[in-house]
Amino acid sequence: MERQFGKLRLELMQGDITRQSDLDAVVNAANAQLTTGGGVAGAIHRAAGPELDQACRPLAPIEPGQAVSTDAFGLPNQRLIHCLGPVYGVDEPSDQLLAACYRNALKEAGQHQLGSVGFPAISTGAFGYPVREAAGIALQTVVSEGSVIEGLTLIRFVLFSNEDLAVHEEILVRMA
Repeated sequence: MERQFGKLRLELMQGDITRQSDLDAVVNAANAQLTTGGGVAGAIHRAAGPELDQACRPLAPIEPGQAVSTDAFGLPNQRLIHCLGPVYGVDEPSDQLLAACYRNALKEAGQHQLGSVGFPAISTGAFGYPVREAAGIALQTVVSEGSVIEGLTLIRFVLFSNEDLAVHEEILVRMA
């Protein structure tokens, strides 16, 4: 599914975020230490290779809502943006921290003059954020913030499951 918001195209798809070769950057749903883990972070670290771990060490730790970036190494992208989403029910206010995560990732994209970015559904896996609530925050934030980033023309949500995709599509339809 795809929607246009001014100059910004927003796409939703189910797929593998490590195989988005047409995007300038992808976002890693990172942990505070920026180390490999499960879910998105584990897949990204495996695909990027051991150089990623070395590049992340001096940048850690990061706080919920914060974003930093590195080279993408073995990934087919120019940059990798690492963002720490909130643990639902622990890091408060979780809605503001999740919005900050997306906002700060987009600021990183702008600082590196990136035209396209791929996001996972940050905090919805091991961090326990309800998908419907997280999707609403994510989509509203990237549309409002992404449209003011100079040169950014494409944001793609690359979602793990068809169920996550359906929830995001439902929310996006109501926004458009």
